[in-house]
Amino acid sequence: MDIEVLRGKLIVSCQPVPNGPMDRVEMIVAMAQAAVAGGAGGLRIEGVDNVRAVSAVLDVPMVGIVKRDLIETNVRITPFEEDVRALADAGAQIIAVDATDRPRPVAVAALLHAIHSAGRIAMADCATEADGVAAIALGFDVIATTLSGYTQETMTTSDDPDYKLISTWSKRGFRVIAEGRLRTAQDAGRALNAGSFAVTVGSAITRIEHVTEWFVDAMSTSSGIRR
Repeated sequence: MDIEVLRGKLIVSCQPVPNGPMDRVEMIVAMAQAAVAGGAGGLRIEGVDNVRAVSAVLDVPMVGIVKRDLIETNVRITPFEEDVRALADAGAQIIAVDATDRPRPVAVAALLHAIHSAGRIAMADCATEADGVAAIALGFDVIATTLSGYTQETMTTSDDPDYKLISTWSKRGFRVIAEGRLRTAQDAGRALNAGSFAVTVGSAITRIEHVTEWFVDAMSTSSGIRR
């Protein structure tokens, strides 16, 4: 697969709320089908079984990840080489790993080697400018803002996507995927204008619980509501 097929495209992350009513393989497949029917150029799918099920019915670029809650580290996204191999075998053309500078069970370089050894495109989920620079230097094919705002170093109260990080990386000539806190079509357009190669949107499309909460919260604080 040529990563360039995703240039300027929307990648939809079909990850329901864990243990929620939508967290079933058949629902994830349906989400993916609906996203592609709506024009999505790619998908981001968590879990080997889900990747296998989606790849069986759809022929579109897929970013595969495995999330693990580990005691010894805060790194959750595809932390082990066996995760990489399982995702490749399941049909993921792109494999994303946490590439932040944090204690981890397996070195980022080892994960990258496993991805490229499997003949897959390597994506680095990053939090800081330095993370992205290091990932590109190692040989990752694409970097993403996925973890900006979600690490201790980058924690923020802002709900805005990290446009500054997108722009900074883009100006360095990096291939950047905007991901994280993109809630509207306008956010996606602004991310492209900031220099992103592609845009990933998850919760705003596939997590009904989150979107419902956004509306409920906005309505509950609106001065226009009559009591």
